[in-house]
Formats: sequence, C-alpha cells, structure tokens
Amino acid sequence: MKRTLSYAWRDRSFWHVTATFALCFGIVSTGLLDTVSTELGFGHYAEKPHFWLPLFLAMPFNAIVNLGYIMLGLYWLGQKDESLKIKDPTGRYLKNMFSWMAVLYGPVQWVRIWTQAHRAAVLDQWFTFPIFAWASIWCNSILNNWPARRFLILEVISLGSYFLCLLHPQGFEVVLSLHVLWAAVSGLKLQSRYGDASSQKYLVLALVSCLGFVCLKLLDHWLAQHFLFQTLSGHFWSKVCDILQFHYAFCFLAHLDHYRHFKIRK
Repeated sequence: MKRTLSYAWRDRSFWHVTATFALCFGIVSTGLLDTVSTELGFGHYAEKPHFWLPLFLAMPFNAIVNLGYIMLGLYWLGQKDESLKIKDPTGRYLKNMFSWMAVLYGPVQWVRIWTQAHRAAVLDQWFTFPIFAWASIWCNSILNNWPARRFLILEVISLGSYFLCLLHPQGFEVVLSLHVLWAAVSGLKLQSRYGDASSQKYLVLALVSCLGFVCLKLLDHWLAQHFLFQTLSGHFWSKVCDILQFHYAFCFLAHLDHYRHFKIRK
C-alpha cells in the first residue's frame, strides 16, 4: 500500500480523478443541485441505526462495507502490468483511472451513510455516472482504438448528464439505467469480438453482480422480513455485489485489453 500511495503522486490518472471529484464537490457546494431528488434519513435503510456508536458507524455494516471499494481500488493499482494482459500505456491509464474511482467512491458513500446530508447524497449519485461510463469507455477503446481525447469528451458528457436529474424526481434512476445499459452492451460487444471462456465467465459474473446490486438495494426493506437479512441487510449485500461487479469488470477488461490494437479476432 505504501508503494501505491507513493506512486499516486507520479500518476496522472490520480490527478485526473481527484480533479474531477473536486469539480463535482465544488459544484455541489454551490447549491446548484439542491433540488435533485435523493433518499435521506436512516428510515430508508433496513439496517437499524445504533446511536450509541459514533455517528459514522451508526449503521456499522452499511458503513464498513465501503472499505471494500478502497481495498479493491488499491488492489488493482498494485497489480503489475506484466501479470495482466495490459500491454501499453493507454490500457494502464484506463485501469488506474478505474482504480482511483473505486478508492474515492468508498469514502463518498461512507459520508452519505454517516451524515444523511442531501449534498453528500447528490455527490454519491453523481460519482456513479462516470464510473459506469469509464467501463464503457474502456470497452470501446479496445474495440475501436479510441484516442484519449474521446475519453475526456465522453466523461464530460457523462458528468453533464447528471443535470438531467433536475428535470424529474426519477431523473437519476433513468440516467443511471442508460449508463448501465451502455456498459452492458459495450461489454457484450467486446465479448462477441474478442472474448474467450475466461472473459465470458468474468462478464457473466459482472452482469449477475450488477443485477444483484440493483435488486438487493430495491428490496432492502422487504428482505428485512426474513431473519437472514435482519442483521446484514439487503442494502449491505447490494454493496457487496457492487464491489464484485467492479472487480469482475476489472478482470474482464484487463483480460481483453491486449486486443486494443487489433481490428479482427486473431
């Protein structure tokens, strides 16, 4: 981990992610997005808060699970290119950007759970978009050998799409669904062109984890009727699924990244 943190200061992907986060934080702080609809209050979670604990651990399982994102990001940052199938600087940059997104996303979600503040919830929602968009960008950079400037353009479009959430109370769900669909279709196209048995396994696991993430979150209170989900709630398990879909997306994309410069299946 010490090596990873030292490397951060020399890694442009770290600065690109932190600059994007700072921009989002600055915009949210202005109050421009205060009318976006978010779910606030501990009553939106099936896990019962324990107010005798420090507030940042009031819902201990839903709080601590966010360490998983940080650990996942640091794990993939520490993976050497030689042990992966990433052969060029573009693939390394894409992997590291995705890794830093995971590292920063964990604290963002934890602050939302901790504070139940509207602006923390907005930042949590907003940061979800570029993460799904980056998976799609990585897929398409392999398929079409996209130049780096297109990465920036599409991330700006993804970030800008959050302002559509101002138009309708369910705007976030609609725009997020489009991001998820784009990522899934891009992954299926990549698998169709260059995939093998290993990448197929990773893609299926990523898609199943994504489905688990959505369903378990939506069914959080209903599942709490059952003993199995009363301590470790549906929302907790949805975050476990989210971390898994992140991990298997890494596995899938890193496995196929060496096809970046090929236009036909070898």
